[in-house]
Amino acid sequence: MATKKQARKVKRVMSEFKSGSLRSGSKAGPKVTKRKQAVAIAMSESGQGKRKGGGYRKRMERAEL
Repeated sequence: MATKKQARKVKRVMSEFKSGSLRSGSKAGPKVTKRKQAVAIAMSESGQGKRKGGGYRKRMERAEL
């Protein structure tokens, strides 16, 4: 679970992406156009690990075994 500080960082990065001002790398880098790339930047900057989710099918397969 993300801390409040991490959540604020992710929110800031995603709002930059929505406004079109998020850039990869430095300020001179190219603009980020893909949402997945913006999420990856947000997770990296906030210090979180890889995004987790979508494990419904795996849980169901384990339950059958």
